[in-house]
Amino acid sequence: QVQLVESGGGLVEAGGSLRLSCAASGRSFSINRMAWFRQAPGKEREFVAAIPWNGGTTTYADSVKGRFAISRDNAKNTVYLQMNSLKPEDTAVYYCAVKPYVLGKYDYWGQGTQVTVSS
Repeated sequence: QVQLVESGGGLVEAGGSLRLSCAASGRSFSINRMAWFRQAPGKEREFVAAIPWNGGTTTYADSVKGRFAISRDNAKNTVYLQMNSLKPEDTAVYYCAVKPYVLGKYDYWGQGTQVTVSS
């Protein structure tokens, strides 16, 4: 079992920046990939960014490319999402997730952190 705890959300003006963190903990867990998703009010949850845990290419949703950056600290079992040039349409609850194995899905999810971007 993996526990994920997100932090770093808040209220920011358009054009501002925020950095989200997600720390994973548990006993004997495996991580193949970690990712960030978000869900805006009245909308379905959508993919934001993902990073392989042991090297490889990061991936981003088109809507955040060039503005957001995902990174990790393996020693701390933590993934980060640096969000720059924020827009009101980035307002959502942001969730981190863990995919334990190559062939599988994102099995573990955090509780979410609210990001609100004012215009």
